[in-house]
Amino acid sequence: MATAAAASASEAEAEPKAGPKAEGEEAEAKEARTRRKVLSRAVAAATYKTVGPEWDQQEEGVSESDGDEEYAMASSAESSPGEYEWEYDEEEKNQLEIERLEEQLSINVYDYNCHVDLIRLLRLEGELTKVRMARQKMSEIFPLTEELWLEWLHDEISMALDGLDREHVYDLFEKAVKDYICPNIWLEYGQYSVGGIGQKGGLEKVRSVFERALSSVGLHMTKGLAIWEAYREFESAIVEAARPIAGFLSPFDREQTFDSQLEKVHSLFRRQLAIPLYDMEATFAEYEEWSEDPIPESVIQNYNKALQQLEKYKPYEETLLQAEAPRLAEYQAYIDFEMKIGDPARIQLIFERALVENCLVPDLWIRYSQYLDRQLKVKDLVLSVHSRAVRNCPWTVALWSRYLLAMERHGVDHRVISVTFEKALSAGFIQATDYVEIWQAYLDYLRRRVDFKQDSSKELEELRSAFARALEYLKQEVEERFSESGDPSCLIMQNWARIEARLCNNMQKARELWDSIMTKGNAKYANMWLEYYNLERAHGDTQHCRKALHRAVQCTSDYPEHVCEVLLTMERTEGGDLGALPLAWGTLEDWDIAVQKTETRLARVNEQRIKAAEKEAALAQQEEEKVEQRKRARAEKKALKKKKKTRGSDKSKADEDDEKEWGDDEEEQPSKRRRVENSVPPTGEAELGPEADPGLSGSSDPAAAEPPSEQKEQRAAARRRDVPRVLHDSSKDGVTVFVSNLPYGLQEPAATLRPLFEACGDVVEVRPIYSNRGDFRGYCYVEFKEEAVALRALELDRQTVEGRPMFVSPCVDKSKNPDFKVFRYSTALEKHKLFVSGLPFSCTKEELEEICKAHGTVKDIRLVTNRAGKPKGLAYVEYENESQASQAVLKMDGMTIKENVIKVAISNPPQRKAPEKPEARKAPGGAMVPRQIYGATSWLIFINCRLRRSVHCLLFQAGEGEDPALSAAPRPATPKRHRSPG
Repeated sequence: MATAAAASASEAEAEPKAGPKAEGEEAEAKEARTRRKVLSRAVAAATYKTVGPEWDQQEEGVSESDGDEEYAMASSAESSPGEYEWEYDEEEKNQLEIERLEEQLSINVYDYNCHVDLIRLLRLEGELTKVRMARQKMSEIFPLTEELWLEWLHDEISMALDGLDREHVYDLFEKAVKDYICPNIWLEYGQYSVGGIGQKGGLEKVRSVFERALSSVGLHMTKGLAIWEAYREFESAIVEAARPIAGFLSPFDREQTFDSQLEKVHSLFRRQLAIPLYDMEATFAEYEEWSEDPIPESVIQNYNKALQQLEKYKPYEETLLQAEAPRLAEYQAYIDFEMKIGDPARIQLIFERALVENCLVPDLWIRYSQYLDRQLKVKDLVLSVHSRAVRNCPWTVALWSRYLLAMERHGVDHRVISVTFEKALSAGFIQATDYVEIWQAYLDYLRRRVDFKQDSSKELEELRSAFARALEYLKQEVEERFSESGDPSCLIMQNWARIEARLCNNMQKARELWDSIMTKGNAKYANMWLEYYNLERAHGDTQHCRKALHRAVQCTSDYPEHVCEVLLTMERTEGGDLGALPLAWGTLEDWDIAVQKTETRLARVNEQRIKAAEKEAALAQQEEEKVEQRKRARAEKKALKKKKKTRGSDKSKADEDDEKEWGDDEEEQPSKRRRVENSVPPTGEAELGPEADPGLSGSSDPAAAEPPSEQKEQRAAARRRDVPRVLHDSSKDGVTVFVSNLPYGLQEPAATLRPLFEACGDVVEVRPIYSNRGDFRGYCYVEFKEEAVALRALELDRQTVEGRPMFVSPCVDKSKNPDFKVFRYSTALEKHKLFVSGLPFSCTKEELEEICKAHGTVKDIRLVTNRAGKPKGLAYVEYENESQASQAVLKMDGMTIKENVIKVAISNPPQRKAPEKPEARKAPGGAMVPRQIYGATSWLIFINCRLRRSVHCLLFQAGEGEDPALSAAPRPATPKRHRSPG
């Protein structure tokens, strides 16, 4: 088979098999002939140098330069963009655009699209030197795709003139094959190296390149075939070139040259047939035809075994071929399958294939590097993957931390690790906590380098200097960018203090650090004081332990009871005790001081809590009074309207009876939770009932003389008579949806909504809800025949009805499910979704999508509106993955849209607070008592019991005359942010 044919067969992975070759296409045939001619001439030259002067090179017309020139022509023809005839104004326009792009890159060197556009324009203008520099700069920052590398390589090949240029091209090929696994680049590399076969070591170079290509992509089931065939075609060409002179050689020379070369081809066939590849049958048939001897039984067995393996892999390969890029889920399933089998080479290959299309997915890089760290542990391979991971996803701090650990694990030089850490700091993380994490990883590395048995060393000074720099960096760089340091609990400073106390025996420095920690707003937290106390107790002295707890008693505001208990426990167990002789480092005076301070502090805390409780109770009482006032005002207003209606109208007796009936109905309803609904008037029935004024249908129109308000009342009364009240059947909730936020002025709600919901399925009934006066209340119930149709109807949520978004939610009886809430959107952190604020109200969804899609694949955009459907200047943008969202934050935050400066951040809505139930604040006796009373008293009684005789007076003060309900109150819940130190 021809090499070029094999190359063309591997161009697209979407083909089900790589074996059948596309024929009849003139361009591909011409390219194949050119490559085959170059290959045969180059091989002829190699054979002359290998076999000797017996074969006249001049008869074949071989020239070393011919091979280079013709291959360069073939390569340049393949990548040439064509001949463009630009007008002067177009050239000037391109120059201005080039200057603009260069200026943009001087501001933001990480703008990927700017790099691509600049290279394209420079190449179009023929600026060879500038385009080479632009490509070089881009390759230093970003890994390049297969298309960019091939374009660059073809340009360089077309300009290569001598051996030095060829070495430069070789260097480019070496860089290209390191970015991603690219079978086409390996194929180009092997074929280009054939052109240099006439140079010193050229033959060994070609074989080395092909062997490395087989190690990299030889197992690729759809594209590996091209590499095998190209390598085998090269070796076969040497055999065919040497065959005419084989008869003139001595048996020894023949064995050393021709027979050994023949064995190389046999070996390639056998190696290939032992690997599951597409179109294996054609390869086996070709081997049978080519071989003069029968195929050995061992080769046939390996071939059959490979065919069986191929059947196991085919489902996964076919799934990849049928799916659309980036096919992450399909690759993940393939990776899981390979991990179960456990072949390291195949696992590595499938990871590399997945990363070609999902290079911006940090989790995939983490999984790949974790496998290499734990299983293969090959230094060059592990470090190469870690380096590529941080180049592809530089914003992911976990990848940088793993990279530093891998470098330390494999003994990389300290200077190299330090340089890598500096690169991590400039990577542009999206959260302040990411900088804390990378600093902690680097400081841990520096700590492990220090030999703490020595009093001082260069490594120890470097560690202390790094701690100081970390604190300064978080204070200036990070806090200036994020308005927070990312380390509110001062974890880095705590680690520094522990190292100074435990490993360096320098408690003075540790105390200075803890003083600084407390001055940063941490003195009010009991757990911080207890952490310092434990450090003093382990590595300090009694005096500083006591001093720390005394300060904690005065400063702690979240759990002062616990700090008081710890102080008294220390004085009781390790200091003096009542009636006992003083111990070595505690006296009775110390105990008395501790008791006095704790009593004073707890009394003050209790007083503050009682005041706060009284204040809350007063606020609750005021709120209740306001509710009562509103109820009375509504009742008075309703009574006044009823009184006016009775005086000013000449209603018939039937009207009065009807009004009384509706009023009685209303009084009979015990609560608003029992829903009573109206059915829709029958189609075609007149809006006014038979009790309406007969003059309306006659020639005279006495109603026209009546005021409009009276006409409206008459129509409302008629509607009340026409619309019977229907109790809601809760058994049909599964096939019913609740529709709200409808316009109150909707004339015929049932007729308007029925066509919308019939698009989902069969509608049984649309029940609008009316008030007692006959006015539409803006919501209704839609009942379907099947539950599946009701679920589909929920997708109509937020659809606009007469300019107002309609809310569609499940029909749930809240009296039976009081905690049920309908909220469509997540309130948790979503790293693949952005929150955009500050948008102009005139900005449309299409305009925002046009801006956002430049930074990745946009899956959904939601503009936030109020209940009337008016925009609020906010939006949520959902990207395909976390990496695209991270890049969009970096590039869009602070952007100006229609003179509005927008803010962009990762979506992380605040937690929605559930309203507190009034029953929760009621004491068993019925009075409204805030929860703080329970906590204060229970904690106080708890501490008093522990103090026993010494604080008996405090127990008496808290317990005398206390409401028994308060004494049995539950212990307060621990806040989420700071857990109880106990």
